[in-house]
Amino acid sequence: MSLLISVNNLTRRYGDFCAVNNISFELAAGDILGFLGPNGAGKSSTMQMLSGNLAPTLGEISINGVDLLENPKAAKASLGYLPENPPLYKEMTVTEYLQFCGRLHQLEKSALDSACDSAIDRCGLSDVRNRLIRNLSKGYQQRVGIAQAILHSPPVIILDEPTVGLDPIQILEIRDLIKTLGKTHGIILCTHILPEVQAVCTRVQIINQGEIVYSADMDDMLSKQSSKFEITLMENVSVEKLANHHVFKSIEMIDDFSFTAESDLTADKLSEYIVQQQWGLTRFAPYQTSLEQVFIDLTTGDKETLEDNAA
Repeated sequence: MSLLISVNNLTRRYGDFCAVNNISFELAAGDILGFLGPNGAGKSSTMQMLSGNLAPTLGEISINGVDLLENPKAAKASLGYLPENPPLYKEMTVTEYLQFCGRLHQLEKSALDSACDSAIDRCGLSDVRNRLIRNLSKGYQQRVGIAQAILHSPPVIILDEPTVGLDPIQILEIRDLIKTLGKTHGIILCTHILPEVQAVCTRVQIINQGEIVYSADMDDMLSKQSSKFEITLMENVSVEKLANHHVFKSIEMIDDFSFTAESDLTADKLSEYIVQQQWGLTRFAPYQTSLEQVFIDLTTGDKETLEDNAA
């Protein structure tokens, strides 16, 4: 796959405060990268640097093989960007606005109408194309923002909270659009909605306190076999009694009959051992990794704990 974004040792300081601290990552064609982090983690500063709206203190950014700092105009030509607040001229109609954006992107006059028609169709704007943007619902205005980001068919698309204000049906439609675009483009999706990332992204990256603390393929994260299990018994066995059985490395009670436990034994060996104790095993299942749990584990606690979790 061709490399569309290369970020090396990117740093941004505001006085003595380091918002982004020496991060590096890549984006290839076909990647849909979920870029996550709590408020104040450095997401917005990173996205602003990638889009050329904020100069880095240190580091390098290459977009589609062009250095963003050395040749910003050429690099930005390969980029479509939807900020959290779409840059709309609300006194224009949808068609007028997209044609205006197309001219800013220096689309040839012969290609302008077809590019606008394609973006309108892909974003479900056909019924409102001749209406003033200010008279559209927030959901439709969000779609117009996405349409301007994909208008010139850029190799790289950055979407910052693209489904804010959309109803459930519109959210599903935008997710399908992102998946379709992801087949031929490289996409960075910045959002606080973790199920959205889990539904559409092929990779996930978590930034916290200005540093990338987690990076993984989504399929690998979700399919990773854990040494942690969810167990339910018929007998009320105390945590003290369970702790005397050294097959359990750690135990966390859920209620009087259910708990999660870590073990070095395989699932078959551990379940067999529990049955031998005659506690009345009623449920035994691998603990399912979720993006939400990974996010919470990596973005709460002090820095030393976060570094241990990342390792």
